[in-house]
Amino acid sequence: MKKGCLVVGIGAVAVVIFFVVILAIWGVSKYNAFVSLEEGVKSQWANVENVYQRRADLIPNLVNTVKGYATHEEKTLTEVIEARAKATQTTIDPTKLTEENIAAFQKAQDGLSGALSRLMVSVEQYPNLKANENFLDLQSQLEGTENRIAVERRTFNEKAQAFNTAIRRFPANIVAGFGGFQPKGYFQAAEGSDKAPTVQF
Repeated sequence: MKKGCLVVGIGAVAVVIFFVVILAIWGVSKYNAFVSLEEGVKSQWANVENVYQRRADLIPNLVNTVKGYATHEEKTLTEVIEARAKATQTTIDPTKLTEENIAAFQKAQDGLSGALSRLMVSVEQYPNLKANENFLDLQSQLEGTENRIAVERRTFNEKAQAFNTAIRRFPANIVAGFGGFQPKGYFQAAEGSDKAPTVQF
């Protein structure tokens, strides 16, 4: 009788150990998947920062080119320079990609976009500048960079969504909670972006 109880007890312990091992393997697997997804978000954030930096690097050359022709646009040029300074000072730690931090970053970048738009509108008054080869090249590079910004932001949002979805699904959200994984923020459409811009080159 005692021998039968011992066999049943050992069998029950073996079943419990088996389920604990399976649960541990699943938990480690989920944790590692979250790490991979989070690293993908961080890597994509670096791509976003890279294209914004490229735009910031083009601006001094653009301002200097415009300055040579548009002597009456000092206020507009100053706005662009100040907006660039603010945009380059606003950075985010990739481990803290919260909605609030991304909104602050986006606000600084949108300020620079607005200042650039005003500059480009004012350039219309200077036909010699619009025909300048250096200006045309900078304008083309700037347009290409704006397109890259849109692509990288969209890709960032896709990676953030994949990560956020993974850490919220049950029962994986339990592992995410223990692992300290926090949702990532998204880039939002700028206010008024539903209307086509009227900027002319």
